[in-house]
Amino acid sequence: MTFGGVPTRWEPAGPSRGVALVAPGRAYAPSAPLLDFARVALQQHGFTVQQIWWDSTTRGDDDEPEPWVRRHVAAAHAAEQADHVLVVGKSLGTRAASYAAERGLDAIWLTPLLTEPEVAEAIAANAGRQLLVGGLADELWVPAVAQELEEGGCQVLAVPDADHGMGTPDAVRTVEIHLEVARAVEQFLSGLDGA
Repeated sequence: MTFGGVPTRWEPAGPSRGVALVAPGRAYAPSAPLLDFARVALQQHGFTVQQIWWDSTTRGDDDEPEPWVRRHVAAAHAAEQADHVLVVGKSLGTRAASYAAERGLDAIWLTPLLTEPEVAEAIAANAGRQLLVGGLADELWVPAVAQELEEGGCQVLAVPDADHGMGTPDAVRTVEIHLEVARAVEQFLSGLDGA
């Protein structure tokens, strides 16, 4: 499967233990660094990775973001026959939180829209294991909400100087932050391995 000539499906080296559905951001494609590092880690842990590519500019004025994202994730999920499905969402993609919660799906939420009550409430309601990653320099990350979600059982990585792209104006520091995120994803997936 490809999108504009770019692969959208990735298989692990050995037998697949499940499928990870990757829902990108509004302007943050599945091939962008945070999601691509997550893809590599997922493959290392035996997951097939199905990336969801969209053009958010095609979303009509009457299309509310959450139902629009849910339709994309539901369509990708319906095409899978896996017992274990995990959702990875970045920013706009975290509007799939209600879909994941309804099904108790494990999830990795990169820069979740914690300013949106429906996103935070869906994450809180999810019985699946979840990792939240955000930056304190991101206006869409709410530290008090993240703390409540952590107290409720979510794993949380909050990086003090990271913005919504999990970066800073300094290139080296941005790479260091991406390494922190990759380590958090790796640790989260290692925890799933024993489950």
